[in-house]
Amino acid sequence: MPDFARGPFPSTRMRRHRSHEWSRRLVQETQLSVNDLIWPLFIIDQPASESVPSLPGVKRLGTDEVVAAAERACRLGIPAIALFPATDTSLKTEDAIEATNPDNLVCRTVRNIKDAVGDQLGVICDVALDPYSSHGQDGLVRDGCILNDETIAVLCQQAIIQADAGCDIIAPSDMMDGRVGEIRDALDDHGHQNVQIMSYAAKYASSFYGPFRDAVGSSTNLGTGDKKTYQQSPHQTDEALHEVALDLLEGADSVMIKPGMPYLDILQRVKETFRVPTYVYQVSGEYAMLCAAAERGWLDRRQTILESLLAFKRAGADGILTYFAEEVASWIQQD
Repeated sequence: MPDFARGPFPSTRMRRHRSHEWSRRLVQETQLSVNDLIWPLFIIDQPASESVPSLPGVKRLGTDEVVAAAERACRLGIPAIALFPATDTSLKTEDAIEATNPDNLVCRTVRNIKDAVGDQLGVICDVALDPYSSHGQDGLVRDGCILNDETIAVLCQQAIIQADAGCDIIAPSDMMDGRVGEIRDALDDHGHQNVQIMSYAAKYASSFYGPFRDAVGSSTNLGTGDKKTYQQSPHQTDEALHEVALDLLEGADSVMIKPGMPYLDILQRVKETFRVPTYVYQVSGEYAMLCAAAERGWLDRRQTILESLLAFKRAGADGILTYFAEEVASWIQQD
């Protein structure tokens, strides 16, 4: 009888496939391509761009630069970009009314991009009130309470004007209960049946969002406040499946997990459970940490970035929102 206690060695040697580069390529289970990348862009209502100190290499793109960035994305083969506005302080109010202005920064930018590149590039628009609110919360506030249903009414108006401007994918990131179904109905009622909804279905009240809030100018408005009454607790896993199930029932075309690397377990569970288009956001804090370590020579920048993105693919992501998108697309194109 075979000596099972001894094991299959030396007949089986796992290193055989790893011995040569060509052999490793032949047996690759997971691959990263430019088709997996979504490029988040911060935009500002002025001609010149501004650096974001907490996001090395990332800028708030001025009106002259954002279209050029969209054109670069097309040349690199990046399928889609996601727009996030740094709204002028004078336009931020308690009721976040600028979010519903059909001539606001986001809508004007979408029209400019579509005039330049047409359908070569998908444009994703964030639906939430924090870039427009004087309090920095994603919803309307009364007596310190985030108002769910009243907020949804504003989000529907925001989604409609973005779709009117030419947005391809509406991405509600606010985490209000029931907003996906209401937004879907509102879009359909206004002739936007083909506009997709990418729901931030499992968005956690994370400490990794700090640099993003710097970039859109909401950190000062939020102050010492937090979003724990509507974003998910990092302690929860099963709850994420409940959130995703509800958003899909309400009409979401795809779902997103945010943040990314600290929540790979959530990403994997969602993909394995629902088998729908599933995206992940490599958020600002993840980006900043990798950049800082690479700048100090503690990590190899290129290899670490690629490994981090491959981890998302391996966990089940169909696409990745990452500030590294342009850089990674250039590497892939060169290779």
